[in-house]
Amino acid sequence: MDLKEKLKTLPKSPGVYLMKDSSGSILYVGKSKNLKSRVSSYFHSSKAHSSKVVKLTKHLKDFDFILTDTELEAFILECKLIKDLKPFYNRMMKNPLAYTYIEISRDYLNIGICSEKTDAEKNYYFGPYSSRGSVENALEGIKETCKIKCSGGFKSGSPCLNYSLRKCIGMCFDTSARAEYPSIIKEISELLLGVNTNIINKMELNMNFAAQSLEFDTAIKYRDYITSVNSLLNREKIIEFAEENENIAIIEFLENNSIKFFLIRGISIVYKKKFNLADWEPMLLTTYLSNSIIKILKGNFHDSSREIGKNEIDETQIIYSYLNSKQKSCNYFSIPEGWIKSNDEINLQMAISNILKNQEDCY
Repeated sequence: MDLKEKLKTLPKSPGVYLMKDSSGSILYVGKSKNLKSRVSSYFHSSKAHSSKVVKLTKHLKDFDFILTDTELEAFILECKLIKDLKPFYNRMMKNPLAYTYIEISRDYLNIGICSEKTDAEKNYYFGPYSSRGSVENALEGIKETCKIKCSGGFKSGSPCLNYSLRKCIGMCFDTSARAEYPSIIKEISELLLGVNTNIINKMELNMNFAAQSLEFDTAIKYRDYITSVNSLLNREKIIEFAEENENIAIIEFLENNSIKFFLIRGISIVYKKKFNLADWEPMLLTTYLSNSIIKILKGNFHDSSREIGKNEIDETQIIYSYLNSKQKSCNYFSIPEGWIKSNDEINLQMAISNILKNQEDCY
């Protein structure tokens, strides 16, 4: 089929598209809540196109698409296809080995970056983080702000160059500075946990002082430090949310007076089904869904204490970002393990009923 004719067949609905070259190889996988608009844009020249899109369009000869009922399904399917197919123009979500952790020793004497959790009994780990560059920049800013960028080492016995530049408190030669060092690393650990923002506050003071002193390069440097640190803190929020909300029920309101119900355990959609509201009495539907939740989650029961690893972080971020967007924030609820163990249909039915009743408030 001619490409122009094929573009006309695209629906204005959510889905995933796969861009191909002349040999049929998949160059790029993307998702959209409006396939027709998004895919068509690749075949029209535009100054708004990024350099990557310009390069991609030079090789585009065909495309396929997969329809989904909801944008959430499109997000998750896109993530899976990118990991499975590894298209050339998809840089993200292709290689879990690229993720990094921040490693802090339990005696608060060492801090660094690693690619694996090699010794969880002796060290604290934060992450995983998708951008090693952001992690490196954040740690650079943290060390500079805390003045622990010692270039001489703990055993040098004489002041290092960075001490003269006021980037080192003197761990290289001063016993009192060495004694202070563990408390500084502990404060960094508290920052990464999101319970102590003193270091970010210091960065902001440094940035503002530099700007007022017309030292704009320094101000920009601290601005970038703050951005990198906030990206780490946001990733920790995502991980914490996922580890605290093992079971999630989602109700998506679709067109034609219908809904789609999802049940997520961890990062996996363990159940999904579409319902036409005209075919159901509200109480019967809530009862049916609550019974289904208990039956399915009991069949998938496992210890809820778990850690998010590198192979799960992309799906975790997709689910977190989707659920915490303004449009979706009232369309889901978390299900405590206690509700499942005790067959607590009452709380489940109340949670489902609240979403169905408040449909208009969600949009």
